[in-house]
Amino acid sequence: MRGNLTGVSSQNMAFTDCVKPTELLADKKGIKRKNWRNRIRFLLKSNSSHSILHQKRNRSYRPSADDVNQWAQSLDKLLSHTYGKAAFCIFLKSEFCEENIEFWTACEDFKTLTSHKELVSKANNMYEEFIKSEAPKEINLDYHTKNAIVQSLHEPTETSFLAAQRKVYSLMENNSYPRFIHSDLYKELCAAARGEGKHIKS
Repeated sequence: MRGNLTGVSSQNMAFTDCVKPTELLADKKGIKRKNWRNRIRFLLKSNSSHSILHQKRNRSYRPSADDVNQWAQSLDKLLSHTYGKAAFCIFLKSEFCEENIEFWTACEDFKTLTSHKELVSKANNMYEEFIKSEAPKEINLDYHTKNAIVQSLHEPTETSFLAAQRKVYSLMENNSYPRFIHSDLYKELCAAARGEGKHIKS
């Protein structure tokens, strides 16, 4: 799926954000469903100090039905909610395309850095992990966006990855996010938030 996408619109890239060769070899639907159901249980655990959200001990952080309903309003609403973002990550991992949300999160972290040394280090790490050809978590970017990042690596600023982040956000908003909202995972999260979590199948 990865390569040069110069001139390709986000509409034409529909479904290309998550297509991996491994998915063409076998039907992993059952495996994916089992994986995200296990993660839902973990996500919705109350009073746990070892949850994936690293919340404080002895407090319940189960999202309310209103919280979960708000996630369907917009991708921004989803990502601004700690549980919503975690649930979206679970979904993207089930589709083998978590690099998009990981890159977006890395960009958010990058914009909080202040020292030049930190900016240079983080920028180069992000380039190695997400941007360069054959990077372990390479994201779909056009040549001009990639080249602009390369040119800024020696003197990066907080906006160095902004264009790339916007493109990835748009890709998620148009492709992965609608699939998440219509997925069985989201439906079961809604049921769990309404107090019907016991009906999540194993």
